[in-house]
Amino acid sequence: MTSRERWLAALRSEPVDRLPFWPKLNDSYAPYQEPPFRNMNVDDLHAWIGSDRHEWVPGCARTVREKTSIRTSEKNGARVTQYVTPAGTLTAVSHYDTASRSWHPVEFPVKSREDIRIMSAVFSDAACEFDSDEFETASATIQSIGEDGIATTGIGVSPLMDWIQHLAGIENGHLMLHDHREDVESLFEAMHAFLCRRARVIADSCPAPVVYSVENTSTTLISPDLFRRYCYKHLMDYGNIVSSAGKLHVLHMCGHLKEVLADVAELPAVAIEAFTSPPVGNTTFKNGRDACPDTCLIGGTNATLWTKPAEAIFGRIEQDLDELPHHRGIVVTSAGVMPPLCSTETIKEVGELVRNHPVS
Repeated sequence: MTSRERWLAALRSEPVDRLPFWPKLNDSYAPYQEPPFRNMNVDDLHAWIGSDRHEWVPGCARTVREKTSIRTSEKNGARVTQYVTPAGTLTAVSHYDTASRSWHPVEFPVKSREDIRIMSAVFSDAACEFDSDEFETASATIQSIGEDGIATTGIGVSPLMDWIQHLAGIENGHLMLHDHREDVESLFEAMHAFLCRRARVIADSCPAPVVYSVENTSTTLISPDLFRRYCYKHLMDYGNIVSSAGKLHVLHMCGHLKEVLADVAELPAVAIEAFTSPPVGNTTFKNGRDACPDTCLIGGTNATLWTKPAEAIFGRIEQDLDELPHHRGIVVTSAGVMPPLCSTETIKEVGELVRNHPVS
């Protein structure tokens, strides 16, 4: 099989010639490695390791507005985002972390009941249309990948998880959902309607076969009851839109999932990605397979494990694989982003062991 064929078979829980292997590397990894890896880009690192590539492409959709706007500026390591409406302007601030090369929120835009209503106007005003420039970029990227990997894109984050992570924060988000439930649920309705519009455009237009909802779900952030009340029905709608267009819907869920696995199993999504084992997550491959017999599990490890020697890393992976009734619908990855403490040589050694492990 080619890497693309192997990925597609795994996502569909079909037999594979060997287990797909994908260490998740980003721009924060190489600077902490020894030469020559320190000077390699991510593509070169994957080529040296022999990864089954998993590449992100644009969704071929753009948001258009009539009465509102979202303006972003960056200066001195601070990113300021303003949500501008006739009723008022909301402000979010994120700071750049050099070590992880990522942005982290320090101020959320929704702080009061009135802010909830202003944010509702932002989403209610948002339409979505096909973006021909992004289509050309996505098509060119997919052509360059060829058979060496799978192309994916994303529609966004479901309302509750977006609310908790980006709009109100964990503490205030839960407090306002309790104190101003009708207002927050009205915002959720506007957010969901926009995401459905966006999902339709992406599912119909983007040439990537895989479409993500990047949820970051964890019962350390929301309760299982809240997942069932909000996320479940929203993800059901997105999954149906994506699958109706012949695409594969994947859920990026990187946290504690054990208490919601039975619910996830009922969704149209074909896979859970970033499926994280203890102690960082709380689910093993066996937990996932028992609760979600028809769902592809992408991950199976955790960042702590990848700080150990290659034989210890693979020993744990092998033990977890041997507990399974079969290996259809399994992709071994670092679950979350690979920790820089893990050397490139270690990743390659583990990858070779995974690729040589018998599949059933």
